[in-house]
Amino acid sequence: MELRHLHYFVVLAEELHFARAAERLNISPPTLTVQIQEIERRLAAQLFTRTRRSVALTSVGKVFLGEAQQVLEQFTKAENAGRRAGRGELGRIEIGYVGSAAYTGVLQEQMKQFTQKHPGVHLNACEFPMDSLPQRIAAGEVDVGFVRLPMTLPPQLRQHVLVRDHFCLAVPVGFWEGGSEHCSVLPEQISDASFVMPEQSFGTFQVASRGNFTPKIVSAPGSLLAVLTQVSIGNGIAVCPSIVRSIIKLPNVALVDISGEPIISEVAAIFRFNEPAPTVKNMISQILTTDVTIQ
Repeated sequence: MELRHLHYFVVLAEELHFARAAERLNISPPTLTVQIQEIERRLAAQLFTRTRRSVALTSVGKVFLGEAQQVLEQFTKAENAGRRAGRGELGRIEIGYVGSAAYTGVLQEQMKQFTQKHPGVHLNACEFPMDSLPQRIAAGEVDVGFVRLPMTLPPQLRQHVLVRDHFCLAVPVGFWEGGSEHCSVLPEQISDASFVMPEQSFGTFQVASRGNFTPKIVSAPGSLLAVLTQVSIGNGIAVCPSIVRSIIKLPNVALVDISGEPIISEVAAIFRFNEPAPTVKNMISQILTTDVTIQ
């Protein structure tokens, strides 16, 4: 039995008249009669009682009508869902991010904009270690990542910068005389300090290069909050994105500028270059039309 048989049956059940039902179906009455007989043979049951003047559903026909209508309704839903999914209006996107990207607000803003345009798409966001995100995206485990540059990407991935800020220095209060949030430090002044290394090591090594020293790294605890906690308990100092000034306040932590030309840091979205999924392509299109924010 094919879907068309159910359609023929439901139309006849609604009209209870072979000629009118055949007209709606754009087939001849004899053809409709043959199709209904095929259904009845398949079911080994009579669906209609027929006289010269009337057509009526049997008790079996009434039961079958309810089921046939549900099947047709479900097929219509499935068909519509398939079309919407093909347009990227339904589905799921796996998003990966690092903490410092979330602190800038870029993750939240991109998700908010996308959900407003595509409410039928579920966005699942999880934090991952920075060094694992590119491979996860390349492998298809994650669709879009929000990371802090620079980082080496697999050849099938691309990036789009969304936020540009600079690095500053997190130190324990009283680390040096006069240390406060309003002073700056020369890189060579911290050549003997112990460093707590964030996930993004670029800033630390840039400062060390300017000061012509090799940083003494005492720990690499992972997240930015964990790094600043180590600073607050006096285990060392850390080179951090300047965004921490406005979003993380910990006791015994002073955030100071680094003298000289600012060391630029960027937050970017990374994604597969030849993305096949319509839902993910829609998010990538949104990202690519977003201008860089300077913080």
